[in-house]
Amino acid sequence: MKKILLIIIVIFPFFNNAQSKKLTLKEAIEIAKKKSPDYKINLNRNQSSYWRFKRYKASFLPELRLNAVLPEYNNAVRRITNDAGQDVFVNQNQLVIQGGLSISQTVPYTGGTLSINTNLERVNLFGVDNSIGYSVIPFTVNYFQNSILYNPFKWDKKIEPLIYEEAKRDFIENMQQISVSTSNRYFQLLKAQMQLEIAETNLSNQDTLFQISKGRYRVGKIAENELLQMELRYLNSKNTVTTNTIEVKRASQNLVRYLELETEELILDVPKELPLFEVNIEKAIEEAESNRKAVIEFRRQRLEGEKELAFQKGNNRLELGISANFGISQNGDDFNNLFNNFNQQQSVRVTVGIPIFDWGVSKSRRKMAEANLDLINNNINQDRQEFEQEIYLHVLNWSNQRNFLLTSEKAKEISMKRYDISKKRYVLNKVTITDLNIALEERDRAVLLYLNSLEKFWQDYYILRQLTLYDFINNKKIEVEDILYN
Repeated sequence: MKKILLIIIVIFPFFNNAQSKKLTLKEAIEIAKKKSPDYKINLNRNQSSYWRFKRYKASFLPELRLNAVLPEYNNAVRRITNDAGQDVFVNQNQLVIQGGLSISQTVPYTGGTLSINTNLERVNLFGVDNSIGYSVIPFTVNYFQNSILYNPFKWDKKIEPLIYEEAKRDFIENMQQISVSTSNRYFQLLKAQMQLEIAETNLSNQDTLFQISKGRYRVGKIAENELLQMELRYLNSKNTVTTNTIEVKRASQNLVRYLELETEELILDVPKELPLFEVNIEKAIEEAESNRKAVIEFRRQRLEGEKELAFQKGNNRLELGISANFGISQNGDDFNNLFNNFNQQQSVRVTVGIPIFDWGVSKSRRKMAEANLDLINNNINQDRQEFEQEIYLHVLNWSNQRNFLLTSEKAKEISMKRYDISKKRYVLNKVTITDLNIALEERDRAVLLYLNSLEKFWQDYYILRQLTLYDFINNKKIEVEDILYN
């Protein structure tokens, strides 16, 4: 039986390690950029923007359509107007089959639509006459324009490419945000694991010290108050282990779900410091203005405001539209003679709408558009200042973050060494329990401060990349591999 227990004790750790997964911060970020929910949302948003731009480009290409009625049957009494201008009721019993092709093209320079149409129709009359009639339109050319004073296609040609470029830059920025989010989850678990490890070590130490204190109390070397204080510290250490165990479970699930991993038993590597590199403020602002979506967004917002103002100016004072048609047609009861001696058909229509008195509605709309454009310009100026200020302050903060990390790491080493010395001296009965507890608290606080500094160091690094979309280590712009669209 003892041999079986010994085998289980020896094999179990290996079995447990086989279920765990080692993970570094860099590996976690690479996984998140391919499997995390944020990546999938980012990809879907980018694909939506891509197909919107494809639709915009396709709107300037010819469109070919087939229009058909196959068939339409009517058997009813209808009211019609005869040649004498009188309304009479007749019984209509007919079958209509109709089909045609049309090709249309947007004219971006004018804002109108040009189309060419063809149509063939056959009508079967049932009843007394029981005849067949045909109608053909070999071609007809149509042009329609809603207003010659406002051309929406001219503005779309300026705005839509900006929207697409903004979406591409937004995709890259969101990929950097994934790095920030992954780093946050990674360090939450790393800190929880290290705090649990510290708590378990503290519990073991407190148990040993508590046993020593009980022995001293029995021989009268310490007072009961000191023994109770040590027991309280031991019980608090047990509670801390329980609390940290739950926190490790929560942080582990949070990271595992985000990365879509199969195991929650993760062994995290403590990230090392980055190589030394300098970040120039002017360079950071220059790269941000060149790479970030915000600059494109400023231009797009201004153009949208100008578009709305042009619309109000073009439609509120004078509405002028035009439509024209030119083509040939023929009809008859003999299909073979339909394509001879065509009849011409032409039409031109110009519509004019002039508001004479509208109680100031047109003027109000124009003034609202002008005020909205001024507001957009003011907001853009303010946003641009905040944009530059954010980068400026972050670069300054980043410059001091490495020194702060080095200081906190040194403080951690000193506090750990001081605690070890205090523990040994307490065992030798050379320091009080109060001095030992102070050393313990300072050590735990220094370790936590170091972990927070390390987390802040890496998060600031990824935020710097996100704010500038520039890799200062390799001195190049941050780019994302081409996306495949289905």
